[in-house]
Amino acid sequence: MAERTRVHVFVTGTVQGVYYRANTRDTAREKGVDGWVKNLEDGRVEAVFEGDEATVEGMVEWCHTGSPAAVVDDVDATYEEPQGEDGFEIRY
Repeated sequence: MAERTRVHVFVTGTVQGVYYRANTRDTAREKGVDGWVKNLEDGRVEAVFEGDEATVEGMVEWCHTGSPAAVVDDVDATYEEPQGEDGFEIRY
């Protein structure tokens, strides 16, 4: 089994009201990445991706573009110890 890695990201820009969370969820599920995504009150989007390193790196790269209508200014990614996320969901 590939070694799992976990990354915690905060995405800044026009990332709410542009289907960013739904696109993140769909992309993560397609790639087989576990974790979650949610909107923050300050207008950022917060997400956790967990899975094999290459796939998780791919999700972080994807965040720089995100959904077609999004305008991403910054992606702040911090690596953490995996916590056994299972599946990918939108949190509220």
